[in-house]
Amino acid sequence: MKNYILTGIAIVIFSFNAIGQEDISPYIKVGERNESIQQVSQKVVAALKENAFMVLGTYNPSHKSSLKVIAFTNSKLKNTVIKVSDRGALAAVIKVGLVQKNGKVTVSYINPDYILRAYLRDNYNTYKSTFQQFSADLKKALAGIGNDFTPFGGTVKADKLKKYHYKIMMPYFSDPITLKEFSSFEEGLKVIQHNLKVNKGKTKLVYKLLYTQQKVAVFGVALQSKEDGESYFLPKIGESHVAALPYEIILQGKKATMLHGKYRIALHWPELSMGTFMRIMSTPGDIEDTLEGLCE
Repeated sequence: MKNYILTGIAIVIFSFNAIGQEDISPYIKVGERNESIQQVSQKVVAALKENAFMVLGTYNPSHKSSLKVIAFTNSKLKNTVIKVSDRGALAAVIKVGLVQKNGKVTVSYINPDYILRAYLRDNYNTYKSTFQQFSADLKKALAGIGNDFTPFGGTVKADKLKKYHYKIMMPYFSDPITLKEFSSFEEGLKVIQHNLKVNKGKTKLVYKLLYTQQKVAVFGVALQSKEDGESYFLPKIGESHVAALPYEIILQGKKATMLHGKYRIALHWPELSMGTFMRIMSTPGDIEDTLEGLCE
């Protein structure tokens, strides 16, 4: 009997550890389509809307007609992540990425389980059932687009995502960059919206998610400078990960912040070699300068 008890305990411990050691990839490939990127985009948008998802915006990263991002959420995800006070709203927007190459369009999306674990950290398990339902609903919505649903883009252990960083001495989620502290939430909203409206710093507003009551706003910002924006860094690190874009500013109360480039880029491209990362060494600073300009 003693041996049975010990065996049972060992199985439980092994199962618990196995869950924590699960490999999770940042992207899910839906499939490939033999249609134009515009036709595929229209079908994806229609599928999302028909399944109660809200499409917040679309754009072509790097000014390329062969790349497209569709940003979306749903009411359950949107209303759940805002309960996490430390920038939880960043996890509200999920993206589908389209890449046209050799006459085919590859459809993928950022893995909700991956990004929610990373951004919500210890709060992930509190709302896990809601997030699992979101993932299931999304897969169902896109089942008419493709049937691959295979993970790609590298892997990170599930229990490592909440404290993810690329290398020793590199920033974590908990090391955001403060862009500006305004006199009020309303002032910050006014300034950022105005600057995006006039495309300051060669930027473009892709989407805005506003929580008026909580005084939180998330802005998805296209970085359109050919010198140091998406056109510069995306081809170097991999266009197949296009669902990582656009970059975000989050305004909470009076303070506007962004995720550190050395954290956010590494999180969305976890298989990057140090050599490749060094090829875009200036990019984190360039993004900071651009987004800081939107707050002035």
